[in-house]
Amino acid sequence: MTKRIGILTSGGDCGGLNAAIRAVALRAHHGFGWTTVGMRYGTLGLLKRPVDALEIDPNRLEGALARQGGTFLGSTNHGNPFAFPMPDGSVKDRSAEMLDGIRSLGIDALVGVGGDGSLAILRRLLAPSGLAFIGIPKTIDNDVADTERAIGHATAVSIATEALDRLQPTGASHERIMVLEVMGRDAGHIAIAAAIAGCADVVLIPEVRWHLDRVVAHIAGQRATRRMSSLVVVAEAAGDSDESPDPASDAPHHGIGEWLARRLAKATGADARATVLGHVQRGAMPTAEDRLLASALGVRAVDLLAEGKADRMVAWQNRQVVDVPLESVVGRSRTVDPDGTLVRTARGLGICLGDAA
Repeated sequence: MTKRIGILTSGGDCGGLNAAIRAVALRAHHGFGWTTVGMRYGTLGLLKRPVDALEIDPNRLEGALARQGGTFLGSTNHGNPFAFPMPDGSVKDRSAEMLDGIRSLGIDALVGVGGDGSLAILRRLLAPSGLAFIGIPKTIDNDVADTERAIGHATAVSIATEALDRLQPTGASHERIMVLEVMGRDAGHIAIAAAIAGCADVVLIPEVRWHLDRVVAHIAGQRATRRMSSLVVVAEAAGDSDESPDPASDAPHHGIGEWLARRLAKATGADARATVLGHVQRGAMPTAEDRLLASALGVRAVDLLAEGKADRMVAWQNRQVVDVPLESVVGRSRTVDPDGTLVRTARGLGICLGDAA
């Protein structure tokens, strides 16, 4: 019977991580009388001797913790245990050191909160140990396979939508094209959701091949009807249009948002400004939706351990928490469905996706 479990957060920070840690520790304590050990700075804390970890006191897990952004345990999005960067520029397999660190804590199981990359690494790291491992999906990009929602996405969308709400009045006041670049390393979930909620005119995502001339035509058509300002949302991974280079407006290249604003200004004659949200999307107080999701996933993760299950990921499907095999999650991603509800909704609202449809 599992009596002492570990938990760590890995990868980029986001809203809802503290709520997940709190849920795991409270469920372990109140439900089963177990002890929860928090590992600091993801896998990096496992390299220290003694291991950088702490027993989580359930009596100190007040509600204020769930309201805080980030993760009080710390996290890391670098330092692959199997190819760890060394000071001399080489890489070294330090997985055995990390595994020894885990063993030194005397835990019976581990709960890892991370994206698909972190979960894949943790699963591989623990494979020789025989320790039970349960994954909890988190990423603002919402691209973890086999779950409709990941912790952090709702907060990121809320921040991006608020940014559009703030950009619209200044755009209207100066008759400008306001370009908002949002995160989305490989997927356009944040961009498409924020564009719909924030009433954007254009949204560009990596899942839909777009063309600059069609974006220009859409904005020109709006201006012809005296709609003199436009809101444009672009995912960081949307990629450049396939238009031929324009040295006058393309250099220097600082990112898709800046590039797009320069090209739109040149093509339309309108003033265009770019705003890059960047890490602003990660650090806010989590929304109620993210706190709820994190709490539900955290509780279920502990229940799976109590049921003797392992090598699973808790997931949100059809308005309930389920669990899926980790082997079906790692190595895959869930991108925006070009024929799915959100894309159809955007098109139905007249939002331009820069393609021929």
